[in-house]
Amino acid sequence: MFATFLGAYCSSVEFLVSLIGRSISILMPLIAFVVAFEVFSRYFLNAPTIWAYDLSLFFSSYLAALGGAYAQQKQAHINVDILYISVSANVKRIFHLLSGSLAIFFMAIIILVSYQKFGEAMQFNYRRMSEWAPPMHHFWIMLMVAASLIVLQISSDMFKDIYHLITGQDLLPTEEEDLEDAHGN
Repeated sequence: MFATFLGAYCSSVEFLVSLIGRSISILMPLIAFVVAFEVFSRYFLNAPTIWAYDLSLFFSSYLAALGGAYAQQKQAHINVDILYISVSANVKRIFHLLSGSLAIFFMAIIILVSYQKFGEAMQFNYRRMSEWAPPMHHFWIMLMVAASLIVLQISSDMFKDIYHLITGQDLLPTEEEDLEDAHGN
């Protein structure tokens, strides 16, 4: 029963993080369009925009921050390979638990500070110091959401690692098992 609950939690987190990670990928062509439009506007029309730099900065920030949980899900973050490749799978899981605990602590600090900064941004109407001067409150909301997604993904990874360390089995089917089931093998 508990394994079913953990599996459902992990599957839900995997789905949510994957959905958001894939959805924000639309920002990449939007960034390219905004930058290209600014270059065209500045050099061909001799009429630079006041908003393109800020908008591309916001889009890039959203892409990087909200993509962090997806990168964690795909194990695309950097490892110290000299240690990591020379240990057993169970020791790697213990490394994941230790680094995951530190990462969750760091994300909790980011969430707390972002929440405080969001309150300040709303109270004092903080704006980006540029000619366009867009409001900044949305940036702090995005950081809270991004850090929360990372916490969810890391907690899912940790549950899977703990489950495997205790039972010796995977909590969720691996991608290879999913492919075998799909092909009827």
